[in-house]
Order: sequence, then C-alpha cells, then structure tokens
Amino acid sequence: MKAKLIERNILIPFILVTLCFALWGFANDITNPMVKAFSKIFRMSVTEGALVQVAFYGGYFCMAFPAAIFIRKFSYKSGVLMGLGLYATGALLFFPAKAVGVYGCFLIAYFIMTCGLSFLETSCNPYILSMGAPETATRRLNMAQCFNPCGSIIGMFVAMNFIQARLNPMSSDERALLDGAEFEAMKEQDLSVLISPYLIIGLVIVAMFLVIFFSKMPKNGDQSKDIHFLPTLKRIFSLKYYREGVIAQFFYVGAQIMCWTFIIQYGTRVFMAEGMGEQDAEVLSQRFNIYAMIFFICSRFIATYLMKWLKPAKLLAIFGILAMVFTVGVILFQNRMGVYCLVCISGCMSLMFPTIYGIALDGMGDDAKFGAAGLIMAILGGSVLPPLQAAIIDQGTVFSGFPATNFSFVLPFICFVIVTLYGYRMERK
Repeated sequence: MKAKLIERNILIPFILVTLCFALWGFANDITNPMVKAFSKIFRMSVTEGALVQVAFYGGYFCMAFPAAIFIRKFSYKSGVLMGLGLYATGALLFFPAKAVGVYGCFLIAYFIMTCGLSFLETSCNPYILSMGAPETATRRLNMAQCFNPCGSIIGMFVAMNFIQARLNPMSSDERALLDGAEFEAMKEQDLSVLISPYLIIGLVIVAMFLVIFFSKMPKNGDQSKDIHFLPTLKRIFSLKYYREGVIAQFFYVGAQIMCWTFIIQYGTRVFMAEGMGEQDAEVLSQRFNIYAMIFFICSRFIATYLMKWLKPAKLLAIFGILAMVFTVGVILFQNRMGVYCLVCISGCMSLMFPTIYGIALDGMGDDAKFGAAGLIMAILGGSVLPPLQAAIIDQGTVFSGFPATNFSFVLPFICFVIVTLYGYRMERK
C-alpha cells in the first residue's frame, strides 16, 4: 500500500507547523527591501545597508546548534515555542530601536528576531519530515515549504505598500544635501513608517505562540533526550551526502538572498534609465519582486507534483541548470529582459532549499535534529555573500562602463553551479 503524504490524525499539527513556514517567510521578505530603505533613511552606502542581512542571517548561524541541543533536551514543540518567543521579542524591539534612532539598535533587533527564526527552522523542517512515512518525507517538506513563499509575498506586499510607498520620496542624492535638523526630522518620520509592520507582526506571533502552546502536538522524533554532541556531529559529518548538502545549502541561500535583495537595485537602475524617478522605479522593482515570488510558489507546487515520477536530486540538477541560464541573461541584458530573467530565476530556485534539506537528512532518524542545525547554519550564506555583491554594486561600473549591478550577478551564477553539481552527484548515487 502506498504511504500517505499526511495522515489524518496529524493534520491539525501539520497545519500549525506549516503556518510557521509562512511566518518566517514574511520576516525574510519584508527584510530584503530594507537594505535599500535603511540606506536612504540613514544616508548610507549599499554595503552599509547590507549589514541588515549580516545581522539577519548571522542570527541563524549563531543559534542553530544551541537550538538543536534545546530541541534534543526537550521537544520539537518546545523548539517551536522558543522560536516564536524570540521572533516576537525581536519584532517588538523595533519600537525602542526607533526611539533611540541608531542604526545599530535595529541590527540588534534583527539579530534577536532571527535567533527565533533559527529555532523555528531547526525545529519545523525536521518535525515535518518526521510526520509520516520516510519515503514521502521530502515531498511532505516541499509541500510545507510551499507556504513559506506565501508569507514572503505578504512580506513583500507590506514592504512595498506600507513602507516603501510611504517613505519620503526624496532621492538619496537630495537627502545628502539636507542639513542636520532637516535630516533628523525626515529620519524620524521615515522610521515611524518602517517600524509599524514589525510591531503588528510581533503581536501576531504572540497569538500564534498561544495557539501552539495550548495545542496537542505529536511526539514523533522526540524519543531520545540524551545529548552526545561531539559524537553525533562526528557521525553526521562522516556522511558525504550530508557534508556536501551543507555546502550546497550555504551557496543556495546566498544566491536566493542576493537575487531577492538586489532585484531592487537592479530594477531601479533599469527603470531609471527608462526615465522614471527613483521612488517610482523602486516601487516597480518591488512589484517585480512580488511577481518573482508568485512564480516561485507556482513552481514549487509543480516541482512537488513532479517528484511523484522524478527523483528529487534529478529535479534539483535540472532546475539548477535553468537557473544558470537565466542568470547569464541577468548579467548580459541591460534592459527589462534582464529583470524578466531575474524573475525567472525565482521559479528555478523554488525546490532547492527543501530538496537539498530532504536529501541531506535522509535516513538520519533522531540525528536529524543536529543535522538540521548544520543545514540551518548554512543559511549563513545569506549573511556572507550579499555584502560581497553589494560591494561590487557600489563600484558603479566595471570593465570600461559595464554596469556593476549586472556584473555582480556572477556571484549567484557560481552558487547555482555548486547547487547543480550537488544535484547531479546525488542523482548519480
């Protein structure tokens, strides 16, 4: 008898945990446009603005193994609750950060918030894998991950309509000419706009915390409470498919964050060349970011369906090759065709994170808690690689006038090469 994807008796817990995927998707994609927003508000370079991503994804890196130890000691449910608690705390800290008015305070709030997201991802991904038959685990995780970009779209929509569209339309060059008092008044007004969505999501997370706290959740995957940290690490890193999976995940997340963060800079340059003002160009770029996320969602459902017939590793390799082709288009085109290619990359990225995750954790059993932590630490790629791309973009032009924004997408191309090789190697095995 063919194993069911989701058993009826765990449907409600599955839905509750899946909702958490949407919640951290919201956090990820309301944050990506903030690189541009903070750069304008505090009159900083793109590189300094990209410190938002360093703080954001640095939290994932720092908290992944502590989260795994916590989950092993207690339970997946406890890990989810701890994650929601830290998430809410970080979001609500935006209010005192605005009162202080210092960029570093916002970075601290982002870091605390993503410590919570690290707990959530370290808990929820292997929890979903454990909610049913092992042979349907990767498909089940892809299904749950389909709702992550749903939260992302809401985050992008909020960023575009409730933050970017309401910030003062004065361009970065015009802001640079303001005197101290005028600049502080504008900064105060813009920060008031920026923090409102974070305060609301903080309250939503508190409500979600209470719902899960009072719900009965399955205990599958929580059998062992013993913590043998170093022997477990040695055991899981002795698996070649796991080691390579961690590397592939590092570069995949880096590529994803670069493509979704710098679509704003890329699109703004293209649309301003067509004669648009800076603010209108930014809003239109964010709209294309939403189109990219819609394509991402549709593609993930399609990929999940195709896994009935094609091995996940083969699909990963195929989608990786397509991503490389579209990235070449992003680099070479200097008009809207490049923006269209950037949107298409999102469709190619759709299955990568959960598929790498599922392949790397295959057959680990209770060791998946620590295995999941290693894969969540690989999200550090989203902290390390975007500042490198930002530094290239800040050059303006390279190679006798070629736009640095276009050339910077060489970095995502290299990342997709590594992901494709992982899919190919795992398919061969």
